[in-house]
Amino acid sequence: MRIEETAVPDAYRIMPRLLPDARGSFHESYRNDLLAAETGHRFLPRQVNYSTSARNTVRGLHGVAIPPGQAKLVSCVRGVLLDVVVDVRVGSPTFGRHDCTVLDARSGRAVFVAEGLAHGFVALTDDTCISYLCSTEYVPGTQLDLRALDGELGIPWAKWLTGDPLLSEKDANAPTVAEAAERGLLPTYEQCLELYGKPARAAA
Repeated sequence: MRIEETAVPDAYRIMPRLLPDARGSFHESYRNDLLAAETGHRFLPRQVNYSTSARNTVRGLHGVAIPPGQAKLVSCVRGVLLDVVVDVRVGSPTFGRHDCTVLDARSGRAVFVAEGLAHGFVALTDDTCISYLCSTEYVPGTQLDLRALDGELGIPWAKWLTGDPLLSEKDANAPTVAEAAERGLLPTYEQCLELYGKPARAAA
């Protein structure tokens, strides 16, 4: 597999090598050793989540408070989605920056999202199913919800939506990144470095 850093430091695109034959294809979707070697992040899944979504569903932006924090390996196992990662670590050189990746079941492409980053997506087909491998179990009260349609972030949702966005009430009423920062809800860059270590590439 090929692993490349996105425009958001500590978020990585993982592009597997597909091995096709007359029956179909095979690929490795996750290798602990390769991810650690390429990114400096050690990722051991503790929980696996799935969600299905109708076309134009926007989920996110979501994160987990620091601590406990939560890293994710996200892939699409049915349909197609636009995956979005945003740096919401206060004090980060790239605070507020986002990166987008199209994920689909056929390619097997995935995105690794380190602790402290926010994640969301829009479903581009009906019955889209996303898979999350998570580094920590769910802890009630630690969820960080941010407004995905926050215009200050410049995420190009409109380019991908074919109708009105479908959001949960919780997501629609979530604070903007600026509002969350004012309330002290966001993690800091220093917290993330202290608790999860500085990635090998950043330290070089």
